Amino acid sequence: MIDVDKAIATAVKTGKVHFGANSAIQNAKTGKAKMVIVSSNCPEEIRRDLEYYCRLSNVPLIVYKGSSTDLAAVCGKPFVLSALTIREPGDSEILKLIVSEETEESSGGSE
Repeated sequence: MIDVDKAIATAVKTGKVHFGANSAIQNAKTGKAKMVIVSSNCPEEIRRDLEYYCRLSNVPLIVYKGSSTDLAAVCGKPFVLSALTIREPGDSEILKLIVSEETEESSGGSE
């Protein structure tokens, strides 16, 4: 199992990452994002927009389990952070989260 916090921190240090919801929406619209991460308490309107544009551009969207304050702390930023865009993962294995989440969803079983 991948440590999400460690993967995000590594991506911030070694990759190309954009901070903020507006940047995430722009990157999702243009399809330049490899992944978008939103905090669990991201405002509903922003989250809906991000989900919509990520679906259109086929960009994976991950919901971070912690709040925007927790996400900012993992990134080493002194401000709250509701959304984060991964453009290049660097040395991070963050993109493997996509594969593990898809496997969990497909193995969830159907009724």
